[in-house]
Amino acid sequence: MNSPSEHRTGLAYGFTAYGLWGLFPLYWPLLEPTGAIEILAHRMVWSLAAVVLVLIVMRRWSWIGPLLRQPKRLALIALGAAVISVNWAMYIWSVNSGHVVEAALGYFINPLVSIAFGVLVLRERLRPLQWTAVGVGVAAVLVLAIGYGRPPWIALTLAFSFGSYGLIKKRVGLDGLESLAAETALQFLPALGFLIFLGARGGSTFTDTGPVHALLLAGTGVITALPLIAFGASAVRLPLSTIGLMQYLAPTFQFVLGLVVFHEEMPPERWAGFSLVWLALALLTWDALHNAHRSRAALRVATSAAVAGAVPEVVPEVVPEVVPEVVPEAAVPDAAPSGSAPEPEALRG
Repeated sequence: MNSPSEHRTGLAYGFTAYGLWGLFPLYWPLLEPTGAIEILAHRMVWSLAAVVLVLIVMRRWSWIGPLLRQPKRLALIALGAAVISVNWAMYIWSVNSGHVVEAALGYFINPLVSIAFGVLVLRERLRPLQWTAVGVGVAAVLVLAIGYGRPPWIALTLAFSFGSYGLIKKRVGLDGLESLAAETALQFLPALGFLIFLGARGGSTFTDTGPVHALLLAGTGVITALPLIAFGASAVRLPLSTIGLMQYLAPTFQFVLGLVVFHEEMPPERWAGFSLVWLALALLTWDALHNAHRSRAALRVATSAAVAGAVPEVVPEVVPEVVPEVVPEAAVPDAAPSGSAPEPEALRG
């Protein structure tokens, strides 16, 4: 068990990670007039540079050799790189096109999507309250679709791409930093090729808009790596339940920014849809905390019986919890997955 000081340190790292992910909408508009695709390419290139620098400092290279000898795992990483590229591109475009609130909605919906994947793909069982939460989430999407006059496709694209990314990362089984390094290594050459092509055509903004703008584009690598590193430091110091609750900080910050800073409209039907989503998340959170309490109580009973030299005839059964994948950026918007410790990659939009 970690000491109180370690717990406080973990909370500080966690707030740093999710806070940075939540403030991403303030960064992307600074890169105008650069288009979303060029920003995405710079992010891929400079993220690899930042991650390689961290790996050099930490001397974490031993995972590369075994990975290169596993073609199926490499194929999954390539698929993950493609899916997170879609997530990053959609997030950047949505923020710079005035859809910050709908982007935040995508990351509020993401835990529900992860649960759906757990049931449909991993054959996990849901408890009744989790089924209720999923049903409320579906109702929320229907309300928003009626209110918009169309499905909330930005939010759904972000939620399903990030949910798919979390599922793939669960299968790959690499830590956050190594996973980001492998994915950006695969993204690097196509992204660099696109930037060279853009520059040859005279369409690049990297060298034509001044040194400050060039530094901001290069900074996309730093802002991708920093929250992921902070998240990793938090995950080893905090319980999974605490990390799971903190994942809602990033979309909450984004939602507030959309209202207060970007002055996006919130008609009544949008408030109704968001309220249903928040109700679904409240149900999931209560159910997770209640199940965790039951698990601890059952463990105490079993431990006490073992110490007393007796085995209770009935040990309360606790249905395994379906924990939503938490990945920021690489997320929280872009950037986080389940099991021992969630991995935000895309919250991290």
